[in-house]
Amino acid sequence: MKITDITLDRLRLELDPPFRAAWDPEPRRHFDATIVRVHTDEGITGIGSGDLMDGFDTYKHLFVGEDPLDITRHVKAIETANFHGAHYWPLEAALWDIIGKVHGRPVAELFGNAAKKLPAYASCGELKSPEERVATALKVRAAGFRAMKIRIDRNQVDEGVAAVRAVREELGADFEIMVDLNQSWRMAGDTAGATDLARTRKTIARLAELDVFWVEEPLPYCDVAGFKRLRAENPGVRIAAGEMHHSPTELLRYLEEDALDIYQMDVVLAIGMHRARTLAELAQLKHRHFTPHSWTNGIGVLANLHVAAGVGGGPYFEFPYDPPGWTPERRDFMLADPVRVGGDGDLEVPARPGLGIELDEDAIDRWRIT
Repeated sequence: MKITDITLDRLRLELDPPFRAAWDPEPRRHFDATIVRVHTDEGITGIGSGDLMDGFDTYKHLFVGEDPLDITRHVKAIETANFHGAHYWPLEAALWDIIGKVHGRPVAELFGNAAKKLPAYASCGELKSPEERVATALKVRAAGFRAMKIRIDRNQVDEGVAAVRAVREELGADFEIMVDLNQSWRMAGDTAGATDLARTRKTIARLAELDVFWVEEPLPYCDVAGFKRLRAENPGVRIAAGEMHHSPTELLRYLEEDALDIYQMDVVLAIGMHRARTLAELAQLKHRHFTPHSWTNGIGVLANLHVAAGVGGGPYFEFPYDPPGWTPERRDFMLADPVRVGGDGDLEVPARPGLGIELDEDAIDRWRIT
């Protein structure tokens, strides 16, 4: 089998009303997605998405003519291209899609088959008042979720803690709450400094009183010592990070330093499926958790799900969901059917071979950037 071509469909869904992502200073008036298709001489096509694949045409020749099943070679080639360009991990996802289709099995089975489904948490994306956040939390619980993540802005800590408190009081102790401080990385052009360690320590102490399940990305990635200190000072609160860490060696350093409770590297944005599997298994051997970031689209959600279910990740899986601003219909506009959580709050691995992706070609034609 040989790769005959790699094609990209660049899509843009207009967002009206805009989505006001807590980590982005600018309201999002459109949602971009790039669909990667790897074509082969045997008629099997692999599909991936996640990173926007900017500049990939420069490197396409490194893969065309090669056997798509030579995944270790391709991972190394993608890493060399990443060094000079963007992050081309959606290509790896498409290659794994082919591998699963060739073998007639879901990719999660090839990654270990530890779980057929994972408990999902509703990952909220916008900043909301305590009243609005409670209203959303009630919708989340009604949809079957048993956990949700709430964002707190570094400039509105009191309001954020109040939102967490309001949800805890309304939904009770059996409903798990995670908190994301979004301090580890920045959107392009956002040059504001992160909250310092002293203030972060105070915030986490307040959240500990509300029995949050984890606090995510409380510090910049460079502050490994700070992460370790937060873990030591707050033994009842798990510390999570790593979603956009692009360096496997730096993540190995985190593991060696025992800096985190939960490792969150995204397989289509950060380090790829193959590397994520290795690091996830190392984390589990150290009695730590792997639960990947999955804030892209439904294809990215599925790629992360296959790795997490394959290795037995958890204890929850991230499901981007914050109605009405962020819904499966918006997130998965390129799919025939949006990825959804079951009534029991679990996200099942698709039974179809590969990643289980079914595109909506009419939607792709409608939203393609020409």
